[in-house]
Parts: sequence; C-alpha cells; structure tokens
Amino acid sequence: MSLSQKHCKPCEEGAKPLSRGEANKLGEEIGLWHIENNSKLERIFTFKDFKEALEFVNKVGEIAEREGHHPNITLFDYKKVKLELYTHSIGGLSENDFILASHINNI
Repeated sequence: MSLSQKHCKPCEEGAKPLSRGEANKLGEEIGLWHIENNSKLERIFTFKDFKEALEFVNKVGEIAEREGHHPNITLFDYKKVKLELYTHSIGGLSENDFILASHINNI
C-alpha cells in the first residue's frame, strides 16, 4: 500500500524514531522532501503570490487536522512556505511524517 493510501495513527508508547535506512526507503516515495539530520522532513514550496501561498497553508492545515499530525509551517518572503515534519512524541521521524508528506504532495 502506498503512503498516500495510508492514514496517520498515534505512536505507541515507547516507539522509537525510524532508522536512517527506514527513513531513506520511505523517502523514495515522497519526492522533493529532504531528510534533515535523520530527524525531520523539510520542503520549501514557492507560489506566484501571497494569496496562493496562504491557500496552500490552509489546505495543509485541513489535511493535518484530518490526519491528527501537524507540521511546523513558516510562510516567508510573501510567497514561500516551508514545512517541517517530525513526530514530536518520539523526537524524530515516524511513518506518519512520510504519510502526511505524501498527502501534502497531492494538493
């Protein structure tokens, strides 16, 4: 099953972040996202103007609420959006981060 067909689920207590190998394998499915320090996913999106960037942020917010998994969102230079994904409860990457990235790619 592809990541875009999955949904985020709460991490079990004591869950560990993904290994570098596991993260790299899942990373193959999400395209232009970058794995930073094996602890978070990051991607910058550029739009034609502020309105388009803000519409994108709102769509990301809807997906994040539906999935129960929330990215850090930075809107800067009036038309750029930086998203950072990591699983706060485990201090690193989980499959949820890659699932959410995949859903965001489909916007």
